[in-house]
Amino acid sequence: MRFAFSTAPQLCTWDEVLPIWLAADQMDVFESGWTFDHFEAIFTGNRADPCLEGWITLTALLAATSRLRGGVLVTGMVYRHPAVLAKMAATLDLTSGGRLELGVGAGWNTDECDAYGIELGTLTERFDRFAEGLEVMQRLLTQELTDYEGRYFTLKGAYCNPKSLQAPHPPITIGGRGEQRTMPLVAKYAQHWNFPGNADDPISEFRRLSDRIEQCCGEIGRDPAEIMKSANVWPRDGLDAMARRIDEYADAGLDMCIVSMPRPLDVRDVERLAAILEPRR
Repeated sequence: MRFAFSTAPQLCTWDEVLPIWLAADQMDVFESGWTFDHFEAIFTGNRADPCLEGWITLTALLAATSRLRGGVLVTGMVYRHPAVLAKMAATLDLTSGGRLELGVGAGWNTDECDAYGIELGTLTERFDRFAEGLEVMQRLLTQELTDYEGRYFTLKGAYCNPKSLQAPHPPITIGGRGEQRTMPLVAKYAQHWNFPGNADDPISEFRRLSDRIEQCCGEIGRDPAEIMKSANVWPRDGLDAMARRIDEYADAGLDMCIVSMPRPLDVRDVERLAAILEPRR
């Protein structure tokens, strides 16, 4: 089992987030760290709660650390033109020394989109847009010159230079649980699938969706072993309960657990969690 951590940049200050990443950077048990992509606080009961922008926060955190890989879990395709996102990704991969994980998803937050005047669209529209966006990003990150004409995005003689340090591009992480749209896109584009872990029976659903990814890979002739599988876990029910859940995921074939750092952020929790995770690595 491999391990990462996440620090959703809400209900906290920069001075609270930075020490977490600096401490984790010194502990090999943590392979990567993750922020999120929201402009307002989520699941706090108050959208006015403080919330830092995820990509800017990640950029500063990767600049402050030297070993940790990092990503946004996950970037809503609806929030940025995929050509702009590809350019951001290539640049951050270069400035971080090749440590970027490129997390993307279709987007879902209706309240946030309404507040910011962003058209989220129907479920079909957002996944059609997501599929086009993935194609646009892949082309820009790998081709010298890109032309593309779709329903949502059009590129004419577009460059994305310089390219990322990681070749052919930073690993693409797709997050989600959608059986009909998300899993086929994971099979086609992703090097990493993130299972959110918020199901009623997460282990059973993880197994079922893993089987679905294998089916989708078989349909396009891809080896499913090329796709790392991660899941989010929380210590909110206690460290013992979290440890049992990690062991259950390990038995189900999970590759990586991403531990959400408890709130309020406390740098001492980095060492406490490392003590639980290290024997399971």
